[in-house]
Amino acid sequence: MLILILGVLLWAGAHLFKRLAPAKRAALGDKKTAPLVATSLLVAIVLMVIGFRMAPVVDLWTPPAFLRHLNNLLVLIAIYMMSPAPKRGALLSGMRHPMLLGFALWAVAHLLVNGDLAALVLFGGLLLWALTEIVVINRAEPVWEGREKGSYGKDAMFFAASVVLYGVIGLIHGWVGPSPFPM
Repeated sequence: MLILILGVLLWAGAHLFKRLAPAKRAALGDKKTAPLVATSLLVAIVLMVIGFRMAPVVDLWTPPAFLRHLNNLLVLIAIYMMSPAPKRGALLSGMRHPMLLGFALWAVAHLLVNGDLAALVLFGGLLLWALTEIVVINRAEPVWEGREKGSYGKDAMFFAASVVLYGVIGLIHGWVGPSPFPM
């Protein structure tokens, strides 16, 4: 469990580094910061995967089976929110943090269908990070001017791409872990 916790903390720290230590980041410069952050994120993902797989199964609750359908819908919406749609489409153009909110939605979806301690640490920790990131960004940059509204055609295009990506992710998810698609 310690490896999992370290992975989640490293993920959060690497993302929050820019906002929490701006002087240190500025002193390093972009050429040093980008590889450092990228390497930290890669290590964080590896730690989270290894930690999650090694963590003992400690059941906290038993999620009802019907929540898999809600999970799948929320994950599809989250993928769409993390696509370029908010920048180029019309539906999400007025949303300030669509990627972080999509990430938070993805975490909530996974909390709905995983009732064990390791899942709570992983997905709860990532949810907490995404919500913290939104608060930190809003405090650092309180004024937001929005984006130019795109077209509904772009929304449709990115939604179709999100459905395809969702299918690919679901297929890979089924190979490495439980299948997200009910049989």
